[in-house]
Amino acid sequence: MTNVDATDARLLIELARTPRATGVELAQRLGLSRNTVQARLARWDAEGLLASFERRVDPVVLGYPLAAYVATTVDQHRLAGVVDALEKIPEVVEVYGLAGSIDLSVKIVARDTDDLYRLAGQILEIPGVERTNMSLVMRELVRQRTVPLLGMILGDG
Repeated sequence: MTNVDATDARLLIELARTPRATGVELAQRLGLSRNTVQARLARWDAEGLLASFERRVDPVVLGYPLAAYVATTVDQHRLAGVVDALEKIPEVVEVYGLAGSIDLSVKIVARDTDDLYRLAGQILEIPGVERTNMSLVMRELVRQRTVPLLGMILGDG
């Protein structure tokens, strides 16, 4: 998607507020035609604009109360292999490539401290991983969000 217009922003904000709303409900709340809402939702789905349902499942309810970020330095020639190996670890929930002294930011979840220790060792054993530094998440203070950005499109920001 190259541009988000004011109608898109209003629809996305309402969808963020009520993610289970039907297309008809969204159309009624925003004073839009059902076809307009359905067409935009279909386009966003095709373009991958909307996050998957799995992002809404809190790992805590699955038995993983601990989370940590693992700052990871890798041999750049082995980066693809490192990422492939990280994808195979179920407790790895996010991986971001970074510019700077750290190559990857890896978010992991764990059942307890012993599990966290095991995961740290598993990451270090991946061929191409040179160094790691783990930071335990104590509390989430600002959730991932886009509504403030959408508000700026509407002139609310």
